Amino acid sequence: MTSFDTSPQLNVWRALLALAVVFVMLATTGWTALRNQRTTPALQVSLAAWDKGRIAGRDLPSPDSEPALLARFFATLTNEQSAALVRRYPLVVGNMNGAPVKLRYRANRVALLQARKVERERMHDRRLTRAGQAEAGRRMERYEALMSPGRHILAFDPAGSGRVAEVFGDLDRAQRISVVVPGVDTDLLTFQRSYRKYSAPVGMAQSLYAAERTASPVTRTAVIAWADYTAPGGLGIESASAARAARGAVRLNALVRALPGSSPVSLFCHSYGSVVCGVAADELPDRVADIAVAGSPGMRVAHVSHLGTSARVWAMRDADDWIADVPNLELGGLGHGADPVAEGFGARVLSARDAEGHSGYFEPGTDSVRNFAEIGVGQYASVQCAEDGEDCREGLSATTKVGRA
Repeated sequence: MTSFDTSPQLNVWRALLALAVVFVMLATTGWTALRNQRTTPALQVSLAAWDKGRIAGRDLPSPDSEPALLARFFATLTNEQSAALVRRYPLVVGNMNGAPVKLRYRANRVALLQARKVERERMHDRRLTRAGQAEAGRRMERYEALMSPGRHILAFDPAGSGRVAEVFGDLDRAQRISVVVPGVDTDLLTFQRSYRKYSAPVGMAQSLYAAERTASPVTRTAVIAWADYTAPGGLGIESASAARAARGAVRLNALVRALPGSSPVSLFCHSYGSVVCGVAADELPDRVADIAVAGSPGMRVAHVSHLGTSARVWAMRDADDWIADVPNLELGGLGHGADPVAEGFGARVLSARDAEGHSGYFEPGTDSVRNFAEIGVGQYASVQCAEDGEDCREGLSATTKVGRA
């Protein structure tokens, strides 16, 4: 006889209750509260103007065209014509996959100057509350920081909580390219931090870039801090579902397909960023050699083979990471599936020794960032497996080709 305590219906309710309890617990111990979103149509206005624009008597191509077509279009322009497009449509050019990298940097600087002016005016707008004026001040300071000499902003959109991507290294000449995909509560204001520097995308990318240069000084590398998707804002239904990840996956694939050259690309996906990478995996181009996840709540599949990618899949989790308490299930669209560090998932499990909890995987000197760096430069013989094992290196050659000379 089947008792109520062991019925399938009760087991489902227990799973849902466990998920809800853990989410509430995490909300009070680390995952920050929801943030009010603010929208601005600047990019949409610029896109509408671009659609009607012309240069040298020619219609402008659709911004959604294939990157190769857009690259050919820009190759036909003179320096003066390219500069004119930057002045007229900085947000469009700055976010256009296929536009020359250095032109995007220039366009985003112009866009940041314009956005800073808007926020400076909002700081003194008496129609806003004091909190609104204070937020305008924080945003203006962020824009000023992004415009600092030597910074290379690959994407920028001030709408809502904001999106941004920054490059460390020479993207055009890189022999290996790494992309850092962050998780929940990533936006313009959290893109860079002074306190707990290496828990924010800029610090993550800087740490990885330095570690890659140490791992292989002769390899030309570039690292992208990629916060160019709208991440869930704190704990809630959005962070427990794949809706934001699905939209982010489209943008991630567009980025990778537009990267210059043919050098191998490695994705380093943290927390909810690993959900984005999991959803994106089956559409990724073959140049993506590695997908490495840290502190992952799941990748929306039961087994690594279901990701549909030829990339090597790596996973790590620190012993003190609270993400281990999140139930690994997917039910009614909530939850993100199997645990990527579980033996049955099939990923190559790496050491995360000395990482500091859920947000400390990119701390300099940790096994986790050293392992990421070895993957980033293709030195697979040097990675440290979990529990000092050898399984994560099984079937791999010591190194792979680094791409273009």
